[in-house]
Amino acid sequence: MKPAAIITGASRGIGRGIALELARTHDVIATYKGRRDAAESLQAETGCSILPCDVSSRHDREALIAFCREQFGRLDLLVNNAGIAQRQRLDVVEATEESFDELIGTNLKGPHFLTQLAARWMLGQGSGRIVFVTSISSYAASVNRAEYCISKAGLSMSAALWAARLAPNGILVFEIRPGIIRTDMIRPVEKLYEERIAGGLLPQRRMGEACDVARAVRAIADGMLDYAAGQVLNVDGGFHLRTL
Repeated sequence: MKPAAIITGASRGIGRGIALELARTHDVIATYKGRRDAAESLQAETGCSILPCDVSSRHDREALIAFCREQFGRLDLLVNNAGIAQRQRLDVVEATEESFDELIGTNLKGPHFLTQLAARWMLGQGSGRIVFVTSISSYAASVNRAEYCISKAGLSMSAALWAARLAPNGILVFEIRPGIIRTDMIRPVEKLYEERIAGGLLPQRRMGEACDVARAVRAIADGMLDYAAGQVLNVDGGFHLRTL
């Protein structure tokens, strides 16, 4: 029997890369919110199960866990990947409460409470692994993306809290902090990032790809980091390095 994995926000971008990687060894449930066509193409390519899910919705989170119970009867790996960017990049002086609430709901509240549901199940199983996909924006301030940065900073703390709570029970929690990854989210500013990378923004002079993040998830899924509870993996081309 294959281990079972849930990957949220898996129809495109980083989530799709993770799903493509894990589908080789796991029974995968890939969630999506708006792009059913992209989710169906992933299903056709990998044979994974797909399910619409808005992680900001309690009903959808509960339905996702119930679907996994019905399909596989166990949950070995949860990858909290679903996330959204703000609709407009506005200076923090002008950013709206509506945008703040939307990003906090999807990027922080949703994965935090989905993890609560998964953790209760995994505690009963006595095993499991959980991954939070956060961002370098959890510590790198962008004043025209305040709500995004705040949501990711909160998610980093959520990951640390769950890691501390669950490690004594043999359930391991990890945080992956992607850097500048080539996805739909950054497409509007991709040219700018390419120019900044060429100018030395990253020690490794290239933009990341979804497969780079997927390989980090693979290491976790395969137990290669099983004595590293709470570890933060910076998949960022060296962005986090401080040099003089």
